Amino acid sequence: MNAWTRCSSELLAKLISQFCTEGLLEPVENRLEFGAVSYLFEATRGGFGSWRVDPASIRRTTAGILGNDESEPATDPIQFFVDAADVLGVDGSTVAGYVAELTSTLAADVRMAETAVPAADLLELHHSRLEGHLTGHPLLVANKGRLGFSAADSAQYAPEARTPLHLVWLAVRRGLAEFRGTPDLSEHSVIARELDRATVSAFRTRLDDPDAYVWLPCHPWQLDHVVRTQWARELATGEIVVLGESPDEYLPTQSIRTVVNLSRPDRYQVKLPLKILNTAVYRGTPEHCTLAAPMITQWLRGLWSRDDVFRTLGTELLGEVASVTVPHPQLSTHPGIPYQWTETLGCIWRDPVDPRLRDGETVWPLAAVLHPGFTEAAVARSGADPQTWLAHLVATLLRPLLHLLHHYGITVNPHGENLAVICTPEGLPTRLVIKDLVDDINLSTTPIVARGPEPDSHTRVLPRKPWPILRQYIVDALLLGVLNPLTAQSPIPDKTFWGMVRAEVDLYSRTNPQHADRLNATALTGPSFLRYPLNGYRLTLGYADLDTRPPIPTTGTVPNPLHTAPRPH
Repeated sequence: MNAWTRCSSELLAKLISQFCTEGLLEPVENRLEFGAVSYLFEATRGGFGSWRVDPASIRRTTAGILGNDESEPATDPIQFFVDAADVLGVDGSTVAGYVAELTSTLAADVRMAETAVPAADLLELHHSRLEGHLTGHPLLVANKGRLGFSAADSAQYAPEARTPLHLVWLAVRRGLAEFRGTPDLSEHSVIARELDRATVSAFRTRLDDPDAYVWLPCHPWQLDHVVRTQWARELATGEIVVLGESPDEYLPTQSIRTVVNLSRPDRYQVKLPLKILNTAVYRGTPEHCTLAAPMITQWLRGLWSRDDVFRTLGTELLGEVASVTVPHPQLSTHPGIPYQWTETLGCIWRDPVDPRLRDGETVWPLAAVLHPGFTEAAVARSGADPQTWLAHLVATLLRPLLHLLHHYGITVNPHGENLAVICTPEGLPTRLVIKDLVDDINLSTTPIVARGPEPDSHTRVLPRKPWPILRQYIVDALLLGVLNPLTAQSPIPDKTFWGMVRAEVDLYSRTNPQHADRLNATALTGPSFLRYPLNGYRLTLGYADLDTRPPIPTTGTVPNPLHTAPRPH
């Protein structure tokens, strides 16, 4: 089977699995009926009511012209989606948009398959290079849609291209741009850290008054496709000056818009706007995020520095320490402008992870555990048995997140891109890295003394939510979004795996009786959770140009595998 057929077949199986899991389609005896067309497949069931469809088992049946049915193996996700469109209630423009995202995803999957390396070799890669080998969001089917990228753009700037890029630096007149940093950082200190002296000197010669400008990096794609067009007037008047490329090489992470310094891993990670639609939203940098990022980081650092649990666990917080905000002078002041046009210029600098590593430690993004063969290879290298290794992983993930949620009433969005796992020299998971904070932090509506004074006037970046909603970030992003797909690859039985997860929740409950009310409110071992259908959201949202990122609506509930998991004796 060639790479295209295999990847197409796997994407079709994922599409059927996720659409059935979300209740968008309801099979009867593993059969889906779409008028004159039907699909039959074999599947098993996993946690949270999830479906796991066998790619080799899918068959498409159509009514023959003589009244006889014609059945053949099915491998085409595009054909399946078009067949299902009427049953899904999707209009024509949404069908076209989603087909474009599916096709882009499939093309990217094939490029990755054709350049794949053995899983054991991935363990040798620096985390910045490992990002380009990972398979993408485990629940979103069209996870590499990247509408706005051409084929040449994808070959140059997508993570799986594994091609280093250089950032282009801009100078923006003060008043149009605003720098913010944590109290220990000034503009000059950030520039001195990010650029060598020769580059700074060369850039300064291109400005009549260098100190009248705020400097920031820009993604080369964004410069060509957005800045030189949407900001043409400011370029012509000298309010924005293109300084040139910096010498360091960067590689994109899974999120594409965040890049990691390959030449100098001790320098900041950089989050930059890209006016492309990917995994449901345009990948800009909202003004409220760039403005608030350093303040949020400073506040969280204060909690971290005083917390004995985080210190004992060795949990690392990668703060977003500095930013530049450049609102569009006209569009940002007019109501109702689609957000893709108002989030086109700015940046956020984030702490690097490499300086946080101790002797012999290694680090990889949590998403790596879902790459085929990676976990198996990591277990083999550690010399531990699979259950021991997975128990270390579960403890590493849950202990700091349960503490953050129940002690402080704070949750992050702990999916595979936002967490990284630090391993001991022997290869056992031991410490957690939390990153990508601003716009993903939520606080309990219940006041918490331990949180101390909270930053004022930032309800948009520190929204208050009730406990059952706060818990959903752990449920959806981590339990359902990482651990449940991991059980499908795990050599240990599902019930045993969920028993280990349940044991961590029970351990936290036993050792923190003072938080009993909060634990009852989050009910992580209760019978069910709300269902937030990510793929259904994509289809319901369609491709209209919206002025905000609307929240994902709930559609019923899903059974909780922790509720029925065996409890340790």
